[in-house]
Amino acid sequence: MNKEQNIRWGFIGCGEVTEKKSGPAFSMIEGSSIVAVMSRDREKAESYAKRHNIPKFYTDAQALVADPQVNAIYIATPPSSHATFAIMAMRAGKPAYIEKPLAANYEDCARVNRISELTGVPCFVAYYRRYLPYFQKVLELTKSGKIGKLLSVQIRFAVPPRELDYNKNNLPWRLQPDIAGGGGYFYDLASHQLDLLQYMFGIITEAEGFCCNRAGIYKVQDTFNACFKFDNGLTGSASWCFVAHKSSRTDKIEILGEKGMISFSVFDYAPIQIYTEEGKEELRIPNPEHVQLPLIKSVVEHLQGKTECGCNSISATPTNWVMDKILGRF
Repeated sequence: MNKEQNIRWGFIGCGEVTEKKSGPAFSMIEGSSIVAVMSRDREKAESYAKRHNIPKFYTDAQALVADPQVNAIYIATPPSSHATFAIMAMRAGKPAYIEKPLAANYEDCARVNRISELTGVPCFVAYYRRYLPYFQKVLELTKSGKIGKLLSVQIRFAVPPRELDYNKNNLPWRLQPDIAGGGGYFYDLASHQLDLLQYMFGIITEAEGFCCNRAGIYKVQDTFNACFKFDNGLTGSASWCFVAHKSSRTDKIEILGEKGMISFSVFDYAPIQIYTEEGKEELRIPNPEHVQLPLIKSVVEHLQGKTECGCNSISATPTNWVMDKILGRF
């Protein structure tokens, strides 16, 4: 692919994630701008374009991809359409930046990777937590020897159901298998946790899990337990419950070492806690207002030929493999 100095983005999808987490960041980086946005809902696309000073809006994804002013595509739609739009973009010679997870299943990830290889067009995935100062600090602590040799890692996540989860006639898209891919909240949220751990400790090569629907509020699974092993021999376990009582609310990953433990959260950004023989230490690490900014900056600079961004479809695929193993898909 020819290196471009001016990256002109077209957005496919303009939902909540684009309002603050990601959207504004594309215009905050030198040589990067947003020139078009697409939604099947014309009123939504037009409103978004006006509010964010974007010159063009579309209701058809192919029309946006074909726009000669657009030379890179941001895909902010539910997972079931990620592979289709990514392949559409890459076949048009336009790099894609996709909201996580990369796709609705491991097989679709493999399809995306094959097209990226065949076309030579890169595809990036929005695992932005890899680039945030909070998690960079956690990674630094694991490598510092502060808690000694790493022994095990444990994920614990529990939240109560939301009011919307009870609305059988209008369920959130994450609970609609034909839109989200059938993994419910697990596929959406656990992807961040599992990607982070593989970024820190290497690829997970073995994974097993159990999943079930315990509350019966909706049709997809609501409770998950898993164990896994990294290629360096480190092992871990995890539990996720999306229908827990409010008293059980938990967002925590614990890294156990010979000399202590590191505890941190993935979604709440609670203070990082370090436990050693010297006692307990807490670190508060702020993140940027637009949390995807550091990653988007790296993607833009990659496309400009200034650096290499490793948060691509190849590195994102193992997370889908692990989730599909936990779900018993193969």
